Amino acid sequence: MSDHGDLTKVESHFAFGRNWASFAEDLTDKQIDDAVAGLERLLPGGQLANKTMIDIGCGSGLSMLAALRLGARRVVGVDIDPDSVATARAVLTRHEAPAGTARWDVHVSSVFDLTPDSAGLFDVVYSWGVLHHTGAMRRAVECAARLVASGGTFVVALYRQTPCCGFWTREKRFYTSAAAPVQAVVRGAYKTATLAGVFVTGRNPVSYVREYGNERGMDFHHDVNDWLGGYPYESIDPADAEAMLAGLGFDPVRSFVYPIRLGGAFGTACAEYVVRRPQETA
Repeated sequence: MSDHGDLTKVESHFAFGRNWASFAEDLTDKQIDDAVAGLERLLPGGQLANKTMIDIGCGSGLSMLAALRLGARRVVGVDIDPDSVATARAVLTRHEAPAGTARWDVHVSSVFDLTPDSAGLFDVVYSWGVLHHTGAMRRAVECAARLVASGGTFVVALYRQTPCCGFWTREKRFYTSAAAPVQAVVRGAYKTATLAGVFVTGRNPVSYVREYGNERGMDFHHDVNDWLGGYPYESIDPADAEAMLAGLGFDPVRSFVYPIRLGGAFGTACAEYVVRRPQETA
């Protein structure tokens, strides 16, 4: 991709959908179980039971599947990338129920086009590691937030800001535009450096790769590609994120903020925020 003019357009984005499609080809029961556990950590105690949820930036559809496994009544997924939407449909059809059933739906849409009139209101609005890739993160958060029903919950994960974020913005822009052989060289260098760091800290690199997992169930190799190519890219300090969500009228419920390692030289983790819109009174 070479067009980086309007960063809110899919043409300017890394090919997340192709990466998700490759990942989903070998989706395992353990990865599904890990995704269920990750979602339940954010929304424990049966909070999804009989609820509606929208997954903004649904990727592989794995979080949608997890929500259905946790008892959600209906789950809608949207993604700007048609490849992601096709993958999500395939995953949900294979592991949950055929398309067109009342329990789930997934379609192509930008977060910037979602409104309460067009999309509806939801008990849970969920967007994990997505809105910082839209080209206008704060506006994307505002657009997602307006879909939360009265008394509903907003779950959002955003990259934590580090001193190296300027470097990573340039790297991701380069990687997204680079030819496949160049991307392969960059991935190889990053993996070598990462696993060397694992080794010098006394851990087994082979075990690290084999046991690797994250909240979305993604394996090490696909996650490296996702990280290196995740453009557009923005990040935010947790205090600023919490203030932004409070300014949108939400009350904090829980958050998970992870430490910055080596100043962000190898990347940054998503901080996870769970907030609730106060129940309107008559």
